Amino acid sequence: MTEFTFGIALLGGSVLAALVAWNAWTTRRNTPRQPEAAAAAATVEAPPQRTEPTFDEAPLAPLPVPEKRPGLDALIDVLAPIAVDAPVSGELALSVLPPTRRAGSKPFAIEGRNEATQEWEMPRAGQRYGAFQAGVQLANRNGALNEIEFSEFVVKAQAFADAVGGGPAFPEMRDEVTRARELDQFASAHDAQLGFTLRARNAAWSPGYVQQSAARLGFVAGAIPGRMVLPASVAGGPPVLGLAFAPQAALADDPAQSAIRELTLSLDVPQVPRTEQPFVRMRDAAIALAASMDGLITDDDGRVIPADALDVIGADLEHLYDTLDARDLSAGSPQARRLFS
Repeated sequence: MTEFTFGIALLGGSVLAALVAWNAWTTRRNTPRQPEAAAAAATVEAPPQRTEPTFDEAPLAPLPVPEKRPGLDALIDVLAPIAVDAPVSGELALSVLPPTRRAGSKPFAIEGRNEATQEWEMPRAGQRYGAFQAGVQLANRNGALNEIEFSEFVVKAQAFADAVGGGPAFPEMRDEVTRARELDQFASAHDAQLGFTLRARNAAWSPGYVQQSAARLGFVAGAIPGRMVLPASVAGGPPVLGLAFAPQAALADDPAQSAIRELTLSLDVPQVPRTEQPFVRMRDAAIALAASMDGLITDDDGRVIPADALDVIGADLEHLYDTLDARDLSAGSPQARRLFS
């Protein structure tokens, strides 16, 4: 073999090796990262022997108490008192409640004053009520209460009052619609829903890899495929943070081969109490996930968010919390959660 032929062969071998390395790198880059497998047991244990059930086991943990539904509030509701001549049974009140709990796009409710406790509550069987009040929410994220919705509220409240032998007293529609617009303007100017996008630098992620990485930070599976939440520290409270990725990836026939290149961390500011420190936890979660998953923290347009910008956002949120507190609409309060919904 001449030196020229040998050189050509050597060059060809180098190119082939480079192509093999390139293909291997490309395959590795395009293969979604998988969750770490649990360590295998060192020995194979024998199957446990069958035992008969006994009834002296430790008691089960109590089920979580469902969150109490917030009552009507003059701060965010139109209220119409309904006087009755004689106490009304809870059974009767329940049987004549309107079939829908909305007037247009606004929540509508009727409460009774319990004769025994003198507390306002949703009517319950076995109780007696000496007065009622109907209410409709002044504003929510669908906008302010309008004249048509107010009229629907009046019709529903009047029908209930007639059925229980009561007489309603409605406020002036013009005044309440004006109050609704003012509240809606305040809410629109102080609503904040934050989101960070975490984008993969190189290799994509599988759904299992995302779930495993987020679970290490306390996230749990949500009710919707492709969504996880960071639970509140208080049972029954709203989730502190949300984490979402493409739901079709989680629903694929072979999720392990689904390639996820971005996920979103979200915070609905008015819904979460300030005491949960939601933004601090959101920032820390984003930084931790970016480090462990080899990702970049970006905005919706793909621009990288530097660390000092995160601090500025946190300072701005403190001013927002102060403003909501001053209006008796503190973040995470029943009133705020209803208004910003």
